Amino acid sequence: LKSIHATTGETLPYEFHHATEQEINQACEAASQAFKTYRHTSPEQRAVFLENIADELDALGTDFLEIVSQETALPIARLQGERARTSGQMRLFAKVLRRGDFLGARIDTALPERQPLPRSDLRQIKIGVGPVAVFGASNFPLAFSTAGGDTASALAAGCSVVVKAHSGHMATADFVAQAIERAVEKSNMPKGVFNMIYGNGVGEPLVKHPLIQAVGFTGSLRGGRALCDMAAARPQPIPVFAEMSSINPMLMLPEALKNRGEKIAQDLADSVVLGCGQFCTNPGLILGIKSAEFSQLINNLTDIMGAKPAQTMLNAGTLKSYTAGLEHLTEHQGIKHLAGQTQQGNQAQPQLFKADVELLLAGDQLLQEEIFGPTTVIIEVEDKAQLIQALQSMNGQLTATLIADEADLTEFADVVPVLEEKAGRLLINGYPTGVEVCDAMV
Repeated sequence: LKSIHATTGETLPYEFHHATEQEINQACEAASQAFKTYRHTSPEQRAVFLENIADELDALGTDFLEIVSQETALPIARLQGERARTSGQMRLFAKVLRRGDFLGARIDTALPERQPLPRSDLRQIKIGVGPVAVFGASNFPLAFSTAGGDTASALAAGCSVVVKAHSGHMATADFVAQAIERAVEKSNMPKGVFNMIYGNGVGEPLVKHPLIQAVGFTGSLRGGRALCDMAAARPQPIPVFAEMSSINPMLMLPEALKNRGEKIAQDLADSVVLGCGQFCTNPGLILGIKSAEFSQLINNLTDIMGAKPAQTMLNAGTLKSYTAGLEHLTEHQGIKHLAGQTQQGNQAQPQLFKADVELLLAGDQLLQEEIFGPTTVIIEVEDKAQLIQALQSMNGQLTATLIADEADLTEFADVVPVLEEKAGRLLINGYPTGVEVCDAMV
């Protein structure tokens, strides 16, 4: 297995080996043996361990960030911020460990004199479930991969980890894994508390391995569903904690458009193309009520998106999927292309489409599927009633956003409960591509 330069397609001087069935089993056995000791470490010991991981990540030099950039085409400045976020996640979980509320302790003291039956002393506390399989994400090589949130939370809970390194940034994963191993030694943690394997096709035997007790996954809906099916079909089913694809609807409400429509168009376009649109929270569907202001927003957005430059994607596979998604939108009779250069070459061209609301109301699956890249679709509805209908027709989402002024929040208050049922995170006058590392977000 060879690491690939995301921009040039050339082979980088890093080679890795496809994990054999025996090696997968050895990784799971090592994690299981380590868990027997690691589960008994104190919250303070685990907090120090996570802080040591954070320190090791922060100590990785500029040469490391250059390797990450080569593998992913992500700029150094973005990666510096992502590394800070990754180490910040580790430190956040260290604080949670010291705080203690994660244990969810419940104590019902004994009632020996209770009639007709006495009650024993009853206590409940959360403990680590066991070895966790973690699947690294393509678009966040640091924050959602080898040392990402899934790994941080599993280690904080007292669980050992087996990471399946993402094939798009294997050298990055290796450098991060070495940093974690240094922290393991520095913290006197048991060997095998962290393990990593490489290769396509190793995910299925990993999830099906009887020693694995939970799965953490960030990626596509298809990939996540496949893992969920595997986990559910095991003789002993296990939970899968998955963050999968989403189209993240954004509602453009009338008063906001009247008061600041031009700025909304600019901010929206910037959010769509940020990081080449390679966020699971990228705004993929824009809804607004038919009006002169919404028409002007469409015109402004068309001009702005048409002028946005092409960008290099994470890897050739991501570009191929993006191109296929654009072809499906372009070929659909109910969808109109508004802006964007013809998709060709080795970079992703930003695109803007407009779809008939009837497609959404009829459950057209194309409007429910994420196009992973710098593209969004606009839908115009007749009135508030149809807006609510459209929202009710959608699948579950990671995020939903209201761009609104105070009068809009009063007029459209009944839209909020609909969004609460559909989305895990509700934003007001923000953009979903921004994520804060804090208790409320975790």
